[in-house]
Amino acid sequence: MRVVLQRSKEASVEVDGKTVGQISSGFVLLVGITHEDTEEDAAYLAEKIAGLRVFEDDKGKMNLSILDVNGEILSISQFTLYGDTRKGRRPNFMNAAKPSHAEPLYDRFNELLREKGVHVETGRFGAMMDVKLVNDGPVTLILESK
Repeated sequence: MRVVLQRSKEASVEVDGKTVGQISSGFVLLVGITHEDTEEDAAYLAEKIAGLRVFEDDKGKMNLSILDVNGEILSISQFTLYGDTRKGRRPNFMNAAKPSHAEPLYDRFNELLREKGVHVETGRFGAMMDVKLVNDGPVTLILESK
């Protein structure tokens, strides 16, 4: 699994002009899943993300987790994170998992985050989405399970 994490002051996602997910401060997660990913990968990343200390404490140091600041997560499925652009000009998406594998694992990943105590909003799996965010910092990290 691959996640692009962006610390955000606010974020929302729309499908067909209607807001389907919205958060105040926290993380926007773009979540990519490949064929070999399992629930172990989802659990590893959920644990890592819930404990990641990238929010400032009272001294301005990145020392607090999303749990410490009562932040929220907007999680967006993003198969294009496994686009291979090494050859030609059009990405190859052969490494992205098929929806029959990716969607249940994406749902489980979000549930694991919720079980850790984080409020999670999502987009709609497989839909064309308009994602809006105010990036905080900006802080952007790439996390991988393998």
